[in-house]
Amino acid sequence: MAADRPTGAQDAITDVEGLLVGQYGRDTEGWATGCSVVLAVDGAVGGVDVRGGGPGTRETDLLAPGAMVPQVQGICLSGGSAFGLAAADGVMRWLAERGHGFPVSAEPGRVVPIVPSAVLFDLDIGDWDSRPDAEFGYRACELAAADRPLEGSVGSGTGARAGRLKGGVGTASTVLPDGTTLGALVAVNPVGEVIDPATGLPWAGPAELAALGLQSPSPQDVASAPEATERGIGPLNTVIGVVATDADLTKTEANRLAAVAHDGIARAVRPAHSMFDGDTIFGLATGRRSLAEPARRMVALDGLVQAGAEVFARAVVRGVLAATSLAGVRSYRDRYPSALR
Repeated sequence: MAADRPTGAQDAITDVEGLLVGQYGRDTEGWATGCSVVLAVDGAVGGVDVRGGGPGTRETDLLAPGAMVPQVQGICLSGGSAFGLAAADGVMRWLAERGHGFPVSAEPGRVVPIVPSAVLFDLDIGDWDSRPDAEFGYRACELAAADRPLEGSVGSGTGARAGRLKGGVGTASTVLPDGTTLGALVAVNPVGEVIDPATGLPWAGPAELAALGLQSPSPQDVASAPEATERGIGPLNTVIGVVATDADLTKTEANRLAAVAHDGIARAVRPAHSMFDGDTIFGLATGRRSLAEPARRMVALDGLVQAGAEVFARAVVRGVLAATSLAGVRSYRDRYPSALR
């Protein structure tokens, strides 16, 4: 169970000490895509769990418990389908220029930044050749900060869809009773629905409506909702994201954090983890706090990962509620105007 957030908390992944977020996207002149970067320039233990049937990923094998590299320096989430994996090249370049990475030589500055990545499919909303490249990743890093990240149709959520509505980037955080912080950043682009079409309310986290200045939509708006979203290519989608903590997790534990966070997708999206989704979640642990003494570690870990699933679900909901309409794909706010206060 979460405790009240301390003064100054942002309800965002950047509440986790040691993390920065940068986002860069384009939504003009045929563009409808972008990337979001979570940076841990001082290093963070990483994990990953892939559940969707059509994932697009990079450097995930390094996150296995038996792999050599102990920490990562960033996670890149991008649009552009498999083409968008190139955005991570720009993240690597930005980190390498500043000496952040896995040292491979006694010579100063000879490091290889470790930047696992995942992509979502948004190629049917903008021009086919308009997709993220290394410049996107580099620019996102240039914009990285510890401030609360923007939500909605930004970064990797620029061209995202969520069922019949516009998708986007969402973030959330919580603080456990022992002071451990958890946060999530999600790019929401699933085949399934985040909003119950019978009520106009999120499947998970209705409280997020009030948090974003919204209210329950009127029955008239709900009754006039369309049956489905028109698609040019077919249902190719994905939810990708990061769940992070300041606890001192091992690689095995960081992988467990990522695995259980998928429960957040299952709570917030129906259906979830389809063959047409590439659902991928990364776990990060900056190690700024001790999780628990050895006798209580498994109990503490279980509480931590369960809270991670809750935070991830909230971030999914926020990504849709905060989105704006683009290229004929209507946002929640435009589809349910009565939800606006």
